[in-house]
Amino acid sequence: MSMNPVRYPITGHEAAGLETNKLIRNTYTLLSMTLLFSAFTAGVSMVFNLPHPGLLITLVGYFGLLFLTARLRNSVWGIAAVFALTGFMGLTLGPIIDMYLRVFSNGAQLVMMALGGTGVIFLGLSGYALTTRKDFSFMGGFLAVGVMVAFLAGLAAVFFSLPGLALAVSSMFVLLMAGMILYQTSELIHGGETNYIMATVGLYVSIYNLFTSLLHLLGAFGGDDR
Repeated sequence: MSMNPVRYPITGHEAAGLETNKLIRNTYTLLSMTLLFSAFTAGVSMVFNLPHPGLLITLVGYFGLLFLTARLRNSVWGIAAVFALTGFMGLTLGPIIDMYLRVFSNGAQLVMMALGGTGVIFLGLSGYALTTRKDFSFMGGFLAVGVMVAFLAGLAAVFFSLPGLALAVSSMFVLLMAGMILYQTSELIHGGETNYIMATVGLYVSIYNLFTSLLHLLGAFGGDDR
């Protein structure tokens, strides 16, 4: 006599949990791939000694590709748009890293410290949000305002050549991006973000800004000129 296991119907809560786990898995898989692709394009720009495109082209390219990704987020072309965006950002990052390697005798150490610090902060904060399941949605409004203020202050620092303000902006971005990682991870868990393509873009931008801000601060306070 055979015994068939009893199958219980999946409840709505369990189904929601499965969808959330799938969203998180897809997001972190795509994020890993885009980070590797971005590192590849950064390496290409360094090997071929490509110049930095400049602030205007960087902003136009970033916002243009971000808009394209948002428009295509529900189709397979959205994945191609994500790789175009992160690849472009990698191309802009390569000349920055190359400059630190050339200007500072300990440039390689600075880059590795910024990379390691970024990894520790991201994994620590994202892991904390995933394990505790705390809701950080209350931070959304504050972070949006903070990023806007820091962005405008950063533009002012560039146009008016204010190195002190630039350092302050980098410090602000380190704190803001740490908050964004908590907030964005929380949104994945609690249903605030249901599209893994846009979730990937959000986390990628936070990691990119965190890395460049840490690199700027380390170069200013720990860089040894050649």
